[in-house]
Amino acid sequence: MFLVSGLHALMTTTQKSTRAARSLASLTAVSTLALLAGCGQGSAPESAPSSAPAVDPSDRETHEAAGANPRVAVTYDGGILVLDGVTGKQLADLPAEGFTRLNQAGDARHLFLTEGDSFRLLDTGTWSEPHGDHNHSYTTDPVLSDQRVEGSHPGHLVVHDGIAAAFFDGDGVVKTFDPSALDATTAIETEDQTLPDPHHGVAVPREDGSVVLTEGTEESRSTVLVQDADGEEIARMDECPGVHGEAVAADGVITVGCENGIVIVDGDEITHVEADQEFARIGNQAGSPESPVVLGDFKTDPEAELERPTQISLTDTESGEIEVVDLPSSYAFRSLARGPQGEALVLGTDGTLRVIDEETGETTAEVPVTEEWEEPAEWQTPMPNITVSGELAYVTDPETQTMHIVDLTKAEDGAEAVVDSVELSQVPNEVAVASGAVSEAGGTDPS
Repeated sequence: MFLVSGLHALMTTTQKSTRAARSLASLTAVSTLALLAGCGQGSAPESAPSSAPAVDPSDRETHEAAGANPRVAVTYDGGILVLDGVTGKQLADLPAEGFTRLNQAGDARHLFLTEGDSFRLLDTGTWSEPHGDHNHSYTTDPVLSDQRVEGSHPGHLVVHDGIAAAFFDGDGVVKTFDPSALDATTAIETEDQTLPDPHHGVAVPREDGSVVLTEGTEESRSTVLVQDADGEEIARMDECPGVHGEAVAADGVITVGCENGIVIVDGDEITHVEADQEFARIGNQAGSPESPVVLGDFKTDPEAELERPTQISLTDTESGEIEVVDLPSSYAFRSLARGPQGEALVLGTDGTLRVIDEETGETTAEVPVTEEWEEPAEWQTPMPNITVSGELAYVTDPETQTMHIVDLTKAEDGAEAVVDSVELSQVPNEVAVASGAVSEAGGTDPS
């Protein structure tokens, strides 16, 4: 079988309890941050040494915490910082080679660092365990482990329904594994499938063992298909030019972007929703289990080397309709996120974080976060990023070497929603959060 066998037996925590744990973790963090805000913004964190010594994964002390303690990972040129998600304190500065990226691992504790020809496991050192009618939370030292999922040109890593799928663009191999078994001292066991041709693609695993896949070549790609647990094709759609990216909406409905609209996969049914114009690229999407609507970018110039769009797309996966929303500023591919209730979040190049009602397209709040900025010509160049954990949004600003923490419950208060601004010891590039909360066994990280 293509997917890791028996993974659905690990789904022992209900979605309801996962959301409750997520909310509890967020409220704990928000309460603490409210106190910190009184100390004034722009405060520098208590920093660990600029180059933390190597930590033996098996030789770390464990400490019980008062509640789930999110940890933020920030890449920079030459390494990765790990910060306490509540206080902003730098906990580790870990060296890494080359240009690196961050990926969710799916267990609320680990992240994957795209490094060279591998996804390398980062243990952020925060987690929670259920204990009867309550949870126990723990922390330990972060460590960048030697455990890797290796392949040629790692691309997208997707966790869905308690299964992880790592897509390697260089050799067209998809490697699936169990996120609940991740450990800094244990080799990662994978089950592998080789696609007909290498391409920049994506795979979305599902609980029943089926998988949503792309097919293509290095020159072109336009196919989305569904395979069952035995690798047999169930459905195919070949009319999605430039197929790119994925998102998961409410009820497990999956979307994949095209240059002429978007593809919706609901169960074994594939629907291609065409845009109202010939070229309309929705290559980056952000989904939420709280909403059937998927947030996406919206680019309309096929000749542009770098288009700085001023429109977003909101795709209703139930009605199959795409709503295009005009914004007062442009944004970048790292500008899209979702709030705890499914609201759309867009970080504009005017420095404003906009909260958008995903059903109406109306902007409900604006939070000034950074100064004005411009998307760089090279996508690897540091630019502001946004990531969300519960009710907290983390926004990095390379220009000021700062990370801003936004309390989304206060977004209507404008600038007052920025409850802390933390000076970083390095110029930030990508950012991701491990929530440290109880999650579904191996399921998608609630951050």
